[in-house]
Amino acid sequence: MMTSTSLHHFLDTVADAGLALIRRRAASRTSSPAEMARLCHDLLSSRGEALGVTLARLIVEAYSTMDESQKHEFFGELHSSFHVDRTRILACARTYQKAGDDESLAALQSAVESPRQELFRRINMAPDGTRMLIAMREDILKSVASTPELTPVDDDLAHLLSSWFNRGFLVLRRIDWNTPASILEKIISYESVHTMTGWDDLRGRLAEDCRCFAFFHAALPDDPLIFVEVALVDGLSSSIRPLIDHKRPTICANKADTATFYSINNCQYGLRGISFGNFLIKQVVLELQREFPNLKTFATLSPIPLFRRWLSDLLAEPDSGLITNSERNLLEALDTPAWNHDESDLKPLLLRLAAFYLLEVKQGKFPHDPVARFHLRNGARLARINWKGDVSENGFAQSAGMLVNYIYDPRAIEKNHEDYVANRNVAVTPSVRRLARI
Repeated sequence: MMTSTSLHHFLDTVADAGLALIRRRAASRTSSPAEMARLCHDLLSSRGEALGVTLARLIVEAYSTMDESQKHEFFGELHSSFHVDRTRILACARTYQKAGDDESLAALQSAVESPRQELFRRINMAPDGTRMLIAMREDILKSVASTPELTPVDDDLAHLLSSWFNRGFLVLRRIDWNTPASILEKIISYESVHTMTGWDDLRGRLAEDCRCFAFFHAALPDDPLIFVEVALVDGLSSSIRPLIDHKRPTICANKADTATFYSINNCQYGLRGISFGNFLIKQVVLELQREFPNLKTFATLSPIPLFRRWLSDLLAEPDSGLITNSERNLLEALDTPAWNHDESDLKPLLLRLAAFYLLEVKQGKFPHDPVARFHLRNGARLARINWKGDVSENGFAQSAGMLVNYIYDPRAIEKNHEDYVANRNVAVTPSVRRLARI
């Protein structure tokens, strides 16, 4: 019996034989967007799997040589030449309206799916095709920002990627010093919340009283999709520095009562909008409960990444009603280097405004802050705002130095999630609720 691995090897061998022929045929052509579109049409019309793999490989290779403007033009070709056939859709809809049977329904379903989706499926047959499609979506997202009419191209690729990268295909792996160095290097480079300067920082974050977990996919076995860093501590953490300083004294992990999730990093920009974090946190909670039965609290130490920007907008509103003239003068001092040395008046003001921002400032029907939206939607409770939790340059620039504890109580996660989604109610402690009163 031919295994899956041997089948792929056989197809690659056959594809290699055909690849040289097709390359010779295409040698006089350029990797222009129009030529790429012709290759894509050839791939869609091919019937043999080996020939399809050959064409897919050629498309992957050609795409890797294109510059930004060529890619943008190619996406335009994908939009204009591989869209749905409106006439066919309407004809199939009329047939289904009359017949109402499974056959006419299948025909309608086939008609409403754009040829782009089948094209992306076939490109995925190439070795490393999945990785290239993720990179392509990253490029498409950049193009959509300047050319919104390309959104249908992004929608089609995002739809397929969300199917290929659903939770059932993801594998949770612990990251430690037994993890291959190539992956550890990527953990260092992908860390964007609290950056690492090298191996000493990583060693501290993989110490005895820490854990790091990542989701992987079979198509990218050596590249994490998302990872979370956890510190095992006593009590609720209020500051990031004691957790990430590689020179800190470690504690016995078996005696810790709190797991603090302090950094969550999405690694593949091309998978933006495809949610992994909610599954990751909940599964890591289960893993930690099994390994450390003494853990009683599962909490985050999270930034408020858009808070300073919101404060700037607030200062630009002369009649917001949220601050007095004297408080406005205090906030204007945030742009001076020494503002954080005077806590007497700024501390209560910023804590109040941070609480108000997290609870009352909305994007649509939900909190404006993206980190708050993420954790509250996952079923966490907004528990505490910590003054000067992050005194790094980035911490001051984003969050005015403050960090937030969101608590994941396994007994209340589902209830909090349902109440948030259905009723837009935020689970919050009374102390934070009182802070937000204007």
